[in-house]
Amino acid sequence: MTTGTRARRASKAPAISPGGTRTLALDAGNYDLKFFDGNGHPKAIRSVRYHLPSGRDAVSYSDASPLIELPDGTRVHFGAQAYKYRRQQQTVVENKVELSRLHLYACLEPFNGSTEFTLQVYASTPEPAKSRDAIREQLIGMHEFKRNGLDYRVMVESVEVEREGMGAYHYARQLGMIPDTGFTIVVDIGGGTWLTRLVDAEGEVIDENVMDRGGAYELAASISFDKRLTSALGTSADPSIVMDGFRVGHTYADTELSWAPWLEEHLDPWFKGIFQTVRSQYNPYMPRVTRFLVTGGSTHLIAERLQGRKLFAVMGDPQFANVRGLYAMSMDQQLCMTTK
Repeated sequence: MTTGTRARRASKAPAISPGGTRTLALDAGNYDLKFFDGNGHPKAIRSVRYHLPSGRDAVSYSDASPLIELPDGTRVHFGAQAYKYRRQQQTVVENKVELSRLHLYACLEPFNGSTEFTLQVYASTPEPAKSRDAIREQLIGMHEFKRNGLDYRVMVESVEVEREGMGAYHYARQLGMIPDTGFTIVVDIGGGTWLTRLVDAEGEVIDENVMDRGGAYELAASISFDKRLTSALGTSADPSIVMDGFRVGHTYADTELSWAPWLEEHLDPWFKGIFQTVRSQYNPYMPRVTRFLVTGGSTHLIAERLQGRKLFAVMGDPQFANVRGLYAMSMDQQLCMTTK
C-alpha cells in the first residue's frame, strides 16, 4: 500500500460548518504544487518531501513548507525545508496520482480562520481518463490530519478533474489571447512532462499528446551530467537542484557555480525537440492553426526565444495560468448550476 493510501480518511459522521464551503483549484505538478481559492495570488509549494522517522524531530515548518501528520503517526515534510534532511523524495520521478491525498493536505491552509470546512476540488492531470477515478477515490470524503500542528477536519464533497493545460486555455480566452476562429495548439511545458492539446474555436479538444518525460527535468538532467559542472562541484550534480537553479540565475544551490555561460548548448536541442515534435504531430492541421499558446511552469526557459514569433502567445505568470483557469472554470460551472 502506498504512502498516499495510508493517509486514511476518518469514518466519523461529518458535522462541519465553522469555515463554510471552500472551492480550491489544485494543480499538483511535478515541480511544485499550485493552488488557488480565489483570494489573493495563487500559491506554490515545492513538490519535494521527506518522510520523518518516528524518532526524528522536524525542522521548522511554514505554509510554504508544511509539515503533515496523519492519524497513524506518519509525518511528511513538504517544500524547500525538505532539503534540510539527508534524503528527499521528488514527485518528478514518482506517480503523482498516488500522492493526491498528501498533496491536497499540503495545500490546505486555514479557511475563514478555521481548520474545519467543506471543500470542492477542481484538479487537473495530464490524462484524466486514466487517473480521474483514482484521484476521486483518494479525495472524496472526510479527512482528518494535522498540518503545521493544527488539527484539520475537511469534508471533500466533490472533485472535478480536468485536462492539464486546459485551465490555462480557459484563462487565455478570458484575457482575449485566443482568436475567435481557427485552431489553437496549447503547449504546456512542466517540470517532468510536457503536453499539447489541439483545440478548436469552440474550445473542444480534437487531438492531444502527453509526453511522460521531456519537461524541464530532462534539461536539468542533461546539465547535471556536464563535466563543467560536476568537475567544479567535485561530485555528481542533482538534477532537482539544477531545476531550482533555473529560477535563481542558473546557479547550483548556494555554491555560486553557474551554467549560464553554456546553458544554450543544452537549451537549444531541448527546445527544438519539443517544437519539432509539435509540428510533426499536428502537421495536417497547421494551415488552420491561428495560435500557439505556450504555458506551464518551465515556460520562462524559452519565453525569450518565442518573442515576436508569428502565432505564438506566451502566458503571463505561466506557472499559475492553469490553476487560475481551473478556478475560473469552477466559478463558471457553479454559475451554470445556479442559473439552471
